[in-house]
Amino acid sequence: MGKKVSNIYVISGFAAIGGALFGFDISSMSGVLGTEAYKRYFDNPLGSRQGGITAAMPAGSLLGALVSSYLSDRWGRKVAIQIGAVIWILGAILQCSAQNLGMLILGRIVAGVCVGITSSTVPVYQAEMAQKELRGRMVSLQQWAITWGILIQFFIQYGASFYGGGANNPNQGPGAFRIPWAIQIIPAIILLVGLFWFPYSPRWLASKDRWEEALEVLADVHGGGNKSDPRVLAEYKEIEDTIRFEREEAISSFAELTKPRTVKRVVLGVSLQMWSQLCGMNVMMYYIVYVMQGAGINDPLLTASIQYIINVAMTIPAIIYIDKLGRRPALLVGSFLMMSWLFISGAIQGAYGEPETDPTQPITWKLVNKPAQAKAVIACSYLFVATFATTWGPISWTMPSEVFPHKVRAKAVSLSTASNWAWNCGLAFAVPPLLRSINWKMYMVFGTFNGLAFIHMFLTAPETKGKTLEEMDVVFDSGIPAWREVPKGSRLDELRRDIEEGKVKVNVGEKM
Repeated sequence: MGKKVSNIYVISGFAAIGGALFGFDISSMSGVLGTEAYKRYFDNPLGSRQGGITAAMPAGSLLGALVSSYLSDRWGRKVAIQIGAVIWILGAILQCSAQNLGMLILGRIVAGVCVGITSSTVPVYQAEMAQKELRGRMVSLQQWAITWGILIQFFIQYGASFYGGGANNPNQGPGAFRIPWAIQIIPAIILLVGLFWFPYSPRWLASKDRWEEALEVLADVHGGGNKSDPRVLAEYKEIEDTIRFEREEAISSFAELTKPRTVKRVVLGVSLQMWSQLCGMNVMMYYIVYVMQGAGINDPLLTASIQYIINVAMTIPAIIYIDKLGRRPALLVGSFLMMSWLFISGAIQGAYGEPETDPTQPITWKLVNKPAQAKAVIACSYLFVATFATTWGPISWTMPSEVFPHKVRAKAVSLSTASNWAWNCGLAFAVPPLLRSINWKMYMVFGTFNGLAFIHMFLTAPETKGKTLEEMDVVFDSGIPAWREVPKGSRLDELRRDIEEGKVKVNVGEKM
C-alpha cells in the first residue's frame, strides 16, 4: 500500500490503540454498575453474579493471550493486532445488543479474546520496532493508552448515565448501557484499517528470511531511510547473528521456555504480570464505585472520575523517565508505596466504619458521617493510583516484552500476559463477594501482596534499560545478582563503531 509510516512515536502510539481497547473494557462495567437501567435490565446482579459478569472479559483474555503467540509468529505482530480488532468488533456488537445475562457474558468473553491478543502482541511490536534508548518509552505508551481507554469509556458512560431521566430513575431505559458499549466499536475500526499503512516488525521479517524488507524497515524507522547508516547496519547485523545462533542451536520455542537460561526470565515475566494484578489496581478500576460507596460518598461516579484522570496524567512522568531512571527502582518504590496506601486506607475503614444494614447494597461496611476519614480514604485511593501509574503500570508491560530471546519472545510474552489475565479473572470474580464478606480487611490482603512483591522484585528483577533486545543474555546469563548493576555500555554501539571504521562488513540477505 505504498510508503509505510516510519515515525517510531506514531507507530508505537497508533499500535497502542490496542491497549486503549483494554482500557475501554476495564471501565465498561464500572460506569454502569450504579445505573438503574443496568440493575433493572439484568436483575440487579450482586456478589458472585456480578463477579461472573466482570470476570467473563479476563477469562476470554486468558484464551486470547494463549493463542496470540501462534498468530504473532505465523502472520506477524501487525496482522495479529488486526485480527484482535475484528474480534473486538464482534464482541462489542454482542454486548451492546445483549438481550439477557448470557448474551452479555458471551460478548464480554469474545471482546476479552481480543484484549488477550492485543495486550500480548502490542508490547512485542513496540519493543521490536523501537531503538534501545526509546524502548521503555514506546512500550509505556501501551499503558498510557490503557489509561486513556479507561478514562474515555468512563466519561462516555457517565454521560450516558443521564439518559432516560438519570442513573437513579427506576424507569431508566437500556440506552444508558447500550450506547457506551456500542461506541467502543469505533477505536477497533480505526485500529484495523489504519494498521495497513504501518510496517511489519523487522525482527519478524528477518525470522521469515525477508531480509531486504527487514533492512528497509530498520532504515526507515531508525535511519531516516538510509540503508547505509552504521546504526541501521549494526542493528541488522545483531539481529542476523542472533537468528543464526538460534538456528544453529536448533532452539525449539516450547522446549526453550523450560531451559535454565530462559526459565528464570519466564518466571520473572509471569511474576511481573501476576503482581501487577495482586497489587490491587484493577480492583480500583473495576469496582471503584463500590470503593467510593464504602467511603460514604454520595456521588461515587463523579468522585471516581477524578481517579481515572490521575491515572492518565501520572503515566506521563513514567513515559518520560522510564529510560533514564530505569525499571528496577520503579518496581521497588511502587510496591512499597502501594503497600503503604492500602494499609492506611484499610486501617481507617476498619477503625471508623460500621456495618451496612441494607442487604441490596454491594458493600457490607461503610463510613457514616465521617467526612475527615472519608477524605483520607479517597486521598489514599488517589495516591495509590498515582503510584501505580508512574511505576508498575508501564513497567509490567515493558519488561516482559524485552527480556526474552527472539525465538521464544512471542510465546513467552503470551505466557506472561496469560498470567495477567488468569489473576485478573480470579480477582474480577472474587472481589465483589470479598467486599461483602471481609470488607475493609481486603485492603490488608492486597497491601500484603505488595510487600511480597517488593521482596520478590528486589531479589529477581535486574535493570534492563540501555540494552538492546539481543543483549538481554548479558543481563540474565552473566551470573550477576539482580540487585547489582550489570556492566554499562552496549554491544550495538561497539558494532556501529566497527562498521563506521570498516572493521565489519554487513552482507544483506545472505542465506543462512
